[in-house]
Amino acid sequence: MKKTELLAPAGSMSCLKAVIEAGCDAVYLGGYQFGARSFAHNFSNEEIIEAINYAHLYGVKVYVTVNTLIYENEIETCMNYIDFLHKNNVDAILVQDIGLLDLVRKTYPNLEVHSSTQMHIHNKESALFMQELGVKRVVLARETPLELIKEIKKETDIELEVFVHGALCFSYSGQCLMSSLIGGRSGNRGTCAGSCRQKYSFWKDNTCLKEGYLLSMKDLNTLDNLDSLLKAGVSSLKIEGRTKREEYAYFIVKLYRKAIDSFYEKGNIDISLEDIRIMTELFNRNFTKGFLFSSSSKDVVNTFRPNHMGVKLGTVVKSYKNKVMIKLDNTLSVQDGIRFLLKDEDYGFIVERFKVNNQFIQNAKEKDVIELLTEKEIPVGTKVVKTTNIHDLKMIQDFIKQNTRKVELTGTCILKENEKICLTIFDGKNEVTVYSNNSLERALKQDTSKERIEEQLKKLGDTIYHFKELTIVKEENLFVPIKELNELRRKGISLLNEKRLYKIPYKKCAYEISVPSFEKVKGVEYFIQNEEQYKMIEKKDIMHIFVQDETLYQKLKKDNRVILRLNNVLEHHKEYYQNILVSELGSIHKYKNFITDYTLNVVNSYAVAFLHHYGAKEVTLSHELTDKQIEDIILNYQERYKRYPNLSLIVYGREVVMTSKVNLEEIYGKNGYLKDRFSNIYPIRVMDGVMDIYNYQIRDKRECNYFDMGVHYIRYDILDSKEVI
Repeated sequence: MKKTELLAPAGSMSCLKAVIEAGCDAVYLGGYQFGARSFAHNFSNEEIIEAINYAHLYGVKVYVTVNTLIYENEIETCMNYIDFLHKNNVDAILVQDIGLLDLVRKTYPNLEVHSSTQMHIHNKESALFMQELGVKRVVLARETPLELIKEIKKETDIELEVFVHGALCFSYSGQCLMSSLIGGRSGNRGTCAGSCRQKYSFWKDNTCLKEGYLLSMKDLNTLDNLDSLLKAGVSSLKIEGRTKREEYAYFIVKLYRKAIDSFYEKGNIDISLEDIRIMTELFNRNFTKGFLFSSSSKDVVNTFRPNHMGVKLGTVVKSYKNKVMIKLDNTLSVQDGIRFLLKDEDYGFIVERFKVNNQFIQNAKEKDVIELLTEKEIPVGTKVVKTTNIHDLKMIQDFIKQNTRKVELTGTCILKENEKICLTIFDGKNEVTVYSNNSLERALKQDTSKERIEEQLKKLGDTIYHFKELTIVKEENLFVPIKELNELRRKGISLLNEKRLYKIPYKKCAYEISVPSFEKVKGVEYFIQNEEQYKMIEKKDIMHIFVQDETLYQKLKKDNRVILRLNNVLEHHKEYYQNILVSELGSIHKYKNFITDYTLNVVNSYAVAFLHHYGAKEVTLSHELTDKQIEDIILNYQERYKRYPNLSLIVYGREVVMTSKVNLEEIYGKNGYLKDRFSNIYPIRVMDGVMDIYNYQIRDKRECNYFDMGVHYIRYDILDSKEVI
């Protein structure tokens, strides 16, 4: 049985070396541009080359993230970067932008492409679509349940990658615009400001029902259910954490390596309580098994704190101006990190010294009462947590420095009189055979023993190799110069290195695509919520009226302007009428005669061409575009394809800033809304178990004449009847 790949994060070169030492099968990393974790250290081009060569020597694959949306003026730079990656033997790139995906697949047929979780692949149809496009692997949405993963595995041939540990987004990845539209930092562009980690309150009828970090998710931890994923046959288990410190990345990878290996060796997951303790102290926001294993909305959020929860340390039993007494429920050492959980704002630091029984000591045990200096007054009864365990960190650092991961070799050395020494080395995949420079002669004095020859050949020093088995086949009474053995070993290892630093065949082709021709029009569209709104606009000169509720659609479909909008989360597709508004990639594969919505994140002319080629009669552009970028898309499209694109732009309405499987109404009650810390109000709507959070302010770009720019349709998205104009 082929083992499932363990895929580790690498935010820096030192972290890459640490997770390789921990036993990963592949790493994913990002360069300085076009990666969805801009705030990680990331890799320069020179470091990427070093990383690929280092990893390949260990038999570890390297996947590079190119998983942001790519604006029109960035396409050339991005393609040059991908060309560089391909020439330097990257194993695969991860892509979000559908236009870039099509361009890369057509230009570099030998370059393996994985669809990023930002592409929102969450159903069988979208996986089949990726397979049709030549994508090797899809990184499934974190919300995809195990039973659906099994179904996708059964009905497709594409590789499936699943997140198993680390931070969770509140919104479906690729479907979150809150950071972008409110804070000016786009999650789709790698600069998410973490809007979901801020404080919010849930209100109903002007009454606050709950306040806290209502959108902050717990950390994913699948150790208890990992065997189910392994049995499901997923291709890769992915650990999140490119912004985490290398000790964290090392230990979590080591822990999952141990779990995976124990499953294949014993049939069960073998993890100790000590493993769990260290994992929890390194970083946790409390743990959840996530929607992957059907947790409820209440079970996946941690409203108490958005950052590292630490572990319980003790309680303040006495307090002075700048001194506290803490009764310990755990151990504490000098250089540990602690945090006081205060009502308004937490207060924490690294412990430099403390007293027990009026004596300075280095280590305190459970039930001790310690005396500690602080820079602020701490109330009696305050809970204290430990956020860093210095002993664990030093232990992990020592493990990393030992560099014990070796590539195991088997070899055979044949030594015969009047023939050159023959050494064959096999690493489980590659085999090399080398010969000595000179033939062997009979020993005039003392025969060189097999033991001496084996000892010399096994001196692999600081290389990554270790001989698991070395067979010496030797005639009697031969003199074997040690110099010949050293040179033979060096030649063999050098040749093996060359084979392990494999070359991926580079091939570059011309990009070609056929697109239909569209006549210029100037049309107005509306997206409405109810029959009352329909009656208010019924007599307007409107080209299309979009509705999402199927019952409402059935009532209104006699008006041939009315078009059904399919949700952007569809775990299973139904049979629908033709002429629909689609919001996710699976619907493109499933249906004909469709319009695409803004949720497909179209930000360049290649994406427009791709969607038109696959049947889109009209393409709605992303909310994240500036007017200049819209103009660039239209001009470049016309110049490249000698056609007019058929584009729609939403000019009025409340944008959906998050689409989530977390249902706040399920937790706190129906007909509520959110408030942020600035008292801005965010409406909530739930449909088919999926929650949309709307922007607190109305988008209004009616002042710009987009028709003159070349946009064919402008759209009004109406949430409340009073907004209808």
